[in-house]
Amino acid sequence: MESILKIRRRILCYGESARSVSRSTGISRNTIKKYLADASSPSYRRDPSCSRPKLQGYEDRLRTLYEQDQLRSSRDRRTAVSLYERLLEEGYKGSYSPVCRYIKLLKSEPSLNDAFIPLYFKAGDAMQFDWSEEHVILGGVETKIKIAHFRLCHSRKSFLYAYPNECQEMVLDAFIRAFDYYGGVPARVIIDNPKTMVTFVGRSKDRIFHPRFLALMNHYLIEPVACTPASGWEKGQIENQVKNIRRWIFTPKLKFDDLASLNAWLLLRCDALGSRTHPEQKELSIDNLFKAEQPELRPNGLSFDGYVDKTVSVRSTCVIQYDSNRYSVPAKYARQHLSLRAYADRIVLISDQKIVAENQRYFTKNQYYFEAWHYVPLLKRKPGALRNGAPFIDWQLPKAMMLIKDKYMATKGGDRDFISLLMLA
Repeated sequence: MESILKIRRRILCYGESARSVSRSTGISRNTIKKYLADASSPSYRRDPSCSRPKLQGYEDRLRTLYEQDQLRSSRDRRTAVSLYERLLEEGYKGSYSPVCRYIKLLKSEPSLNDAFIPLYFKAGDAMQFDWSEEHVILGGVETKIKIAHFRLCHSRKSFLYAYPNECQEMVLDAFIRAFDYYGGVPARVIIDNPKTMVTFVGRSKDRIFHPRFLALMNHYLIEPVACTPASGWEKGQIENQVKNIRRWIFTPKLKFDDLASLNAWLLLRCDALGSRTHPEQKELSIDNLFKAEQPELRPNGLSFDGYVDKTVSVRSTCVIQYDSNRYSVPAKYARQHLSLRAYADRIVLISDQKIVAENQRYFTKNQYYFEAWHYVPLLKRKPGALRNGAPFIDWQLPKAMMLIKDKYMATKGGDRDFISLLMLA
């Protein structure tokens, strides 16, 4: 453009001839004449009517296949390569490039799929829930964890809690903690369709909810609303929160000693996020709106007992298996069946409506977790197991008992005397 300006000024302002300008610049006189006739900037203009000879006769078919795919979920849509292979089966003789260009043209056409209706939620009306997968360093080891995300739709108040996985008992525990954090329950909860909450997805909004999740909803009198599959805009707030929280909190990787210390820190971060400006009511913070919304939430009432029930058989070694780990039970229940209640943090075993054993829950693989006292009654018949029995190898007794044990075990037959003492204890 600068060169054009100089040429036009030399000829129109200073009276130089086109021949002399052409000689000094090396630009042909025909081109100079074009510059003099048109002051606009020269540009390349592609002929819009370029033909696709090898695709002619298949545009309508390709458009039909493409539009059919738009009615499917994004996960089930075919790629351009798949559509090209479909055309080949139907007799198409051309290359892949025209197909790719035509699909790109179809994607650029205006569509209602790119338009959304803004949603409005009254105070206390709805809450959205979703999971995200994050990577943190716990105890010096990089660990994959699951984050339960909650968000009150009116005030945008967030709650986060970390779990080792997203199984049924984690879902129940997460909801109970969220309601305790908010100090009340909303009228509805908007969720996805995971198997831990929805066992059957029918047409439209027809759903069959998991019995335990439905028991949770019934306890707090909440209406569960499952989104249409692959329709993230129906719970767009929590979808955006997942992306933002990953950027705000989990980048770079967090480092903590264990999951409990991570959750304590996440609770502080939830409080800090409440000081942010509300995305719609700019003059107020999220906490200001949350304080106004809290009275509209229904009271919690009694907390839900968030366990998953299962019947297990006790092996002859007095252990039961759950989630690939093995936990001990009192010896008298060997070869019997017990009711196991799995919580997010513990394992409880029931017999005749009474708790017979309670163990901390672990998330390792194929490990044994013994309570030595469960095996003490067996020592009366098998005293030799006191020295080599697996439950007694790392048994941490009170200091006084350890002194007595060392004294007894140093003498012949002392193990039987010490076992008699244990039986009295």
